[in-house]
Amino acid sequence: MGDLQPSTFRKRPRDQKSREETDPENVAESSRSSSFDEDFAFSDTLVALQMMRAQFPAGEKVPVRPFVLRSQLYSSVIDRTQVDRDLESLRRDRVLRVFKLNTGQDDHAIMFMDDYVNQIEGVMRRLEEKKQNDVTVFEWFKMHVIPSKLDTSIGHEELCSLMSLGGVVKENHITQLINAGLLVCQLIDRNMYWFSIPNIGSVLKGLSQGRKELLSLLNRKRYKEMLLATLEKQHLRLSPLDIRFHLRDLIGSGHLKTVQTPSGLVVRVAKD
Repeated sequence: MGDLQPSTFRKRPRDQKSREETDPENVAESSRSSSFDEDFAFSDTLVALQMMRAQFPAGEKVPVRPFVLRSQLYSSVIDRTQVDRDLESLRRDRVLRVFKLNTGQDDHAIMFMDDYVNQIEGVMRRLEEKKQNDVTVFEWFKMHVIPSKLDTSIGHEELCSLMSLGGVVKENHITQLINAGLLVCQLIDRNMYWFSIPNIGSVLKGLSQGRKELLSLLNRKRYKEMLLATLEKQHLRLSPLDIRFHLRDLIGSGHLKTVQTPSGLVVRVAKD
């Protein structure tokens, strides 16, 4: 991992080869055919995001569009400062959104803007099918709030001001957005909201439980370590997310580290 070059997202020439490498279909195909060890490290933030998006666990137990944790990027792109710069540039260009998670740590989820909009539209379709709510407020939110407010949070007054570009905003409109999981009230200031990903609650529970389960698994080993090739075959009982997802997260957050040995790459619990 030490011979990786720093990320070059902003300076990298966009030649034909680069376009082919970062095309979502090509990235998805590559991720399916490669092992975790082979694509564990990247030199480009956008390539890493595309690859992890393609590898995101799918199924009924994961009812959200793919997202990537900031810690996962830190584990896979050698230059953390460059990762932060790239994310800021991609955020300003509305390529992706960053969400603050309520998992008790300084966790941030990164979701491509197209996936986030699709997630919102999925909520709208379900409400329309059940005939529970008028989805007009979701259109206002999607059209006027999402493109304009790129931060992880928004104040009540600014939220109402932006949505008023679509129509007359009522208090129950805000309640609808909260109930749909698009906004979360901040505990410290009830007039501030975190932007949120609908239906992510069960996934975040699995994220927290999976972290504990994986660390417990390694802590029970004599030397608190396992070969990556062996570890990636393990199945977590308490998380709908796979081993690959949790490994990148825990390595990037400093709870685990990797060591190259004659037998292969070893994953080890980091000492306190």
